Amino acid sequence: MIQVRKERRDPRLGEIDVHLFNEGTHARLYERLGAHLTEEDGQRGVRFSVWAPNADFVGVIGDFNGWHGEATPLRPWGSSGIWTGFVPGLGQGTIYKYRVHSRLHGYRVDKADPYGFHHETPPRTGSIVWNMEGYEWGDDEWMHTRGAHQSLSSPISIYEVHLGSWARVPEDHNRSLSYREIAPRLAEHVKTLGFTHVELMPIMEHPFAGSWGYQVTGYFAPTSRFGTPQDFMYLVDHLHQNGIGVIVDWVPAHFPTDEHGLAYFDGTHLYEHADPKKGFHPDWKSAIFNYGRREVKSFLLSSARFWLDRYHIDGLRVDGVASMLYLDYSRDAGEWIPNEQGGRENLEAIQLLREMNEMAYRDFPDIQTYAEESTAWPMVSRPTYVGGLGFGFKWDMGWMHDTLSYFSKEPVHRKFHHDQLTFRSIYAFHESFVMPLSHDEVVHGKGSLLSKMPGDAWQKRANLRLLYAYMFAQSGKKLLFMGAELGQWSEWNHDGSLDWHLVHDEGHAGIMRCLAHLNRTYRTLPALHARDASPEGFHWVDARDVDQSVLCFERVGADPRDRVLCAFNFTPVPRHNYRIGVDFEGRWREIVNTDATEYGGSGQGNMGGVESTLVPGHGRRASILVTLPPLGAVFFQPER
Repeated sequence: MIQVRKERRDPRLGEIDVHLFNEGTHARLYERLGAHLTEEDGQRGVRFSVWAPNADFVGVIGDFNGWHGEATPLRPWGSSGIWTGFVPGLGQGTIYKYRVHSRLHGYRVDKADPYGFHHETPPRTGSIVWNMEGYEWGDDEWMHTRGAHQSLSSPISIYEVHLGSWARVPEDHNRSLSYREIAPRLAEHVKTLGFTHVELMPIMEHPFAGSWGYQVTGYFAPTSRFGTPQDFMYLVDHLHQNGIGVIVDWVPAHFPTDEHGLAYFDGTHLYEHADPKKGFHPDWKSAIFNYGRREVKSFLLSSARFWLDRYHIDGLRVDGVASMLYLDYSRDAGEWIPNEQGGRENLEAIQLLREMNEMAYRDFPDIQTYAEESTAWPMVSRPTYVGGLGFGFKWDMGWMHDTLSYFSKEPVHRKFHHDQLTFRSIYAFHESFVMPLSHDEVVHGKGSLLSKMPGDAWQKRANLRLLYAYMFAQSGKKLLFMGAELGQWSEWNHDGSLDWHLVHDEGHAGIMRCLAHLNRTYRTLPALHARDASPEGFHWVDARDVDQSVLCFERVGADPRDRVLCAFNFTPVPRHNYRIGVDFEGRWREIVNTDATEYGGSGQGNMGGVESTLVPGHGRRASILVTLPPLGAVFFQPER
């Protein structure tokens, strides 16, 4: 059955709306604030509502009134701080701003709508009246079953995408693809590679493309760079119809100080803290939300809910969580203000994150939330009722940094850094982890993943295939940034396109085939995903072969025979007749070999499988003798 949103919602404020807004618990403000096409007293027009408690005048300006500041005033709604009014005769596509006169310091400013559904394409800064109703969704099958596709025991393999630079049109001034243009191409590419989800770097409206979307001015609007809100719905819908989940980056940690945005909205620090020790982010030169202000909390809760509700989004990846949790984040002594208990924890931000997660899972129990949190903060992905932050998953930033540091070293030196691989087992199950190889690691001079690898071109590609196999074998869900599947030599450039010409080079095409095989293996074998968040799903076989730089471990499902033995040789020296202890007699089938010739490898391996013998090994009653290919990974599965 096709879902059709045709009902006309009444956008007028009620007493309960104002109460919940001022209380900090209103999570559906997008149904009341902003600009809504409606009909009142037999006239069609637009109901405008905006929060500006320190203004003594607020009006709507646009082409319809010659941008005359006093021509179309709004009225205050009691003492709520909200200004509202109905303007007859306006329709879809009307460009507008709010003219705000502060009661303080004679400050006057024109502001974009904080709750606007659509905005002009930057560098223009106006908001656009837009009808969100009427889109015919065709993703019922996905929406009814998506919980089974993204639980703790489901295979989750995420392809991280920056829409503006995934692919461009050189013959048309190198423009980016629109939402509708990218939809079929992205869906086909993701299906070919075997990923389960796409994660979109922030698509909320933002003034500066170089921020990659992480400096948001439109918390309720997909960027108009690629089309309209309905065009973005089409992209999500198309991915869903192809069985692909959609995660979006959400940025409640900070916002830019552009004049048309949220900063200094009504002549006061309305959305941000007034004291720069709490309200200014030293790293990003941006403003920090006042999480303790209840109306700001309602704004952020509503933004999070909006994307899950109106755009059928399957998950929110919350950016910059670490910067929210600590009052002294990136600050020296004397540059921060302790909390009321004298500590460094941002108690208001912690409460916001908990309430956001509670709201999201209460209203949409089959979604997931993901925290980009880079510290040792406890229980990020544990329920709020046991003291956690309530996220579904946490990015394992430590694994990413340690692993890339290890892989960047020449193999002859790797034995001295073996602990960078084994250290993760100390904390691997403290949280429910996603293992990211994200955009942050391939920009700002860090080089691409392939360029980080040591050795000649063959060894670099072998190392990269080994890295991917190592990631897919580990406990935890997976994330890979676009372009890594191509084995790009150059680091990511947000003003360009991926190096698609590499698909015609066999060495790089082999990387793609290897990655696709890893994804298929991960998705089809429960041993590799069903216990991603449980220590019962991971067993070391041997973590101590430092001199040969070899690791062996097993991933195990609910059935004891449902297991995958994973062995890794982190040197270019092949290891022949390498003995690995196993629990089951019989044949062990080789199901992954990253050194296969079809992937660009040397073709060394185990002829499809090996037979175990009753020779003890690694404390087990039987063992197998295998070939570990150079800079290669091999996975084995016992035949039933």
